Amino acid sequence: MSEDLVNDIKDAVSVINDPHMGVSIVEMGIVQNITVDGDQAEIILKPTNPGCMSITRIAADAKIRAENVEGIENAKIIVEGHAMADSINEMINR
Repeated sequence: MSEDLVNDIKDAVSVINDPHMGVSIVEMGIVQNITVDGDQAEIILKPTNPGCMSITRIAADAKIRAENVEGIENAKIIVEGHAMADSINEMINR
């Protein structure tokens, strides 16, 4: 079941495009990992640039799309490899 949810989340976030490249964040490798435990999901995002100005919007969109997947109550987004990762993570996961 959780593998199906992981695939559903991957499909849901794959429609999010990097605003600079116009390519899916899944295809670009920004989505590093997706895990599901019950109705809780965790998505790890790693921007291609440690100063990427768009990662906050991408993370917010990923959280919304993941939480719209049937069977997911909450999605925790973890941004790694960004100069402001701690601040972004705190803001997105309030």
